[in-house]
Amino acid sequence: MRIVFAGTPDFAATALKALIQADHDIVGVYSQPDRPAGRGRKLVPGPVKQVALDADIPVFQPLSLKPEEAQQELAQLKPDVMIVAAYGLILPKAVLDIPTHGCLNIHASLLPRWRGAAPIHRAIAAGDSETGITIMQMDEGLDTGDMLLKVTTPIQPDDTGGSLHDRLADLGSEAIVEALDKLQKGELSPEPQNNDEACYAHKLSKEEGHLDWQRNADELARLVRAFNPWPGTFTDLGDQRIRFHLAEALNQDSGQAPGTVLKRERDGIDIACGSGTLRVTRVQLPGTRAQSVNDLINGGKPVLMPGQELH
Repeated sequence: MRIVFAGTPDFAATALKALIQADHDIVGVYSQPDRPAGRGRKLVPGPVKQVALDADIPVFQPLSLKPEEAQQELAQLKPDVMIVAAYGLILPKAVLDIPTHGCLNIHASLLPRWRGAAPIHRAIAAGDSETGITIMQMDEGLDTGDMLLKVTTPIQPDDTGGSLHDRLADLGSEAIVEALDKLQKGELSPEPQNNDEACYAHKLSKEEGHLDWQRNADELARLVRAFNPWPGTFTDLGDQRIRFHLAEALNQDSGQAPGTVLKRERDGIDIACGSGTLRVTRVQLPGTRAQSVNDLINGGKPVLMPGQELH
């Protein structure tokens, strides 16, 4: 089959590499325009574009797929199927109709749970016990199309947004190769989603990482893991913004006001929450790199000391 691939970040690049290694006929790759990065703000190709360039696959980077000329350019590639993974652009109905077998999406959740932009982070933050990959037939809705194939993975107690992202990227690459094999054999069975079970994974914002100490320790520990490495979680001590990278919940109520530092020892810093206690084990002070609490104590700075109040 003639395949067009559309994606931009690392998650999608993993799938593109798998398709290339499986000797599929990839006739074109679509990716978002290059973004400025680094101190020089030079335009840098995204991970998907770089994989395509390394494999000598033609790359297309339209600002939108709504103009007729962009749609004609795609149609000239005569794709049998279009694979989409974290592309970041809306596909109009005219585009969905171009490939013979339509457009298949690699979605990082067990649909219909967590439709939308941030399914990996939302699953951890919500305390889900499992997640996975859904290969979905795209329609005009937001992740509402028929489900074609699912792969499940448990969410481990120490999973972060980063570790789960990487595992799902690998699962997604395996799943799309399997789905294409079944598509060629006519073995894919579309399953409609139950819209009553759907929930929406809103796009992440940096402000969401501001820890509200009135919440319970379990919720805050999950948020720290979900938002690691991006967008990160933080609290304020006076005019200092302190970032937390690793934390765990303790089922201990201190009776102290939420946000009060209870203990600072080498195994962690304990902070009172609305319910329970949050033990932070890796922190980042303004202008420094992330460090263990042990290294923080060795550094001698009087921050996150017992009795100090965070907000």
